[in-house]
Amino acid sequence: MYILIFIFGAIIGSFLNVCIYRIPREESIAYPPSHCPKCSTSLKWVDLIPILSFLIQKGKCRYCGEKISPQYPAIELLNAIIYLIIYIKFGFTLEFFFYSIFFSILIIIANIDLQHMIIPDILIALILGTAAIYKLISYFKYGESLDLLNSIGGLLLSSLLFIVIIIISKGGMGGGDVKLIGSLGFIIGIKNIFLTIFLSFILGAIISIVLLILKIKGKKDPIPFGPFIILSFFTIVFLGEQLISWYIEVFLI
Repeated sequence: MYILIFIFGAIIGSFLNVCIYRIPREESIAYPPSHCPKCSTSLKWVDLIPILSFLIQKGKCRYCGEKISPQYPAIELLNAIIYLIIYIKFGFTLEFFFYSIFFSILIIIANIDLQHMIIPDILIALILGTAAIYKLISYFKYGESLDLLNSIGGLLLSSLLFIVIIIISKGGMGGGDVKLIGSLGFIIGIKNIFLTIFLSFILGAIISIVLLILKIKGKKDPIPFGPFIILSFFTIVFLGEQLISWYIEVFLI
């Protein structure tokens, strides 16, 4: 089963690459079919085998020799690994399908934010739509009204906090970050979203300092915050309880 989950994740990862390239350019993700951006040759199935095609073709288009970005196999591998992690935690359940969709969308958001410094509204809408469907199914299945209220509270309070941060930082963060954190708050509720926010600032500070020390970024260079939010969210979803227990043991006992 693990092999099937990995293969499925890699195949979806290949589609995520299409979305990462086309969505910020406002191109259709369905048409035209996959093609080389240099020579425009339509790619055959042998050119589209996740991870393997890149290795077999030595990272080049087999029609024109143009170099293929290592982003393509990296995203395919990343999505496959994340699907495996989700499966290990949740098994073959409703949560597996939901979080697989959710984290795939977040991979698209993180990469677009890194490359273009934007978080497209359509992707936030997809997150909220997916989350709403999941919450409604959970409500009718388990009847947990408090969970639904917790989700709404997570959305509203986290969005409000980030709006305040934007005002204080005088535009240091963008509206896309507010929408992103709000949508994540709807998923994991009040307590976990505030843990996510706290961790995202810690990660953001550490990584930004490292980038400055290595002179990869200058003091005036903008650094997208979306990837820090997403990485923190991933950490809280899968390690949140362990982090809380560790914090209590180290600092409160």
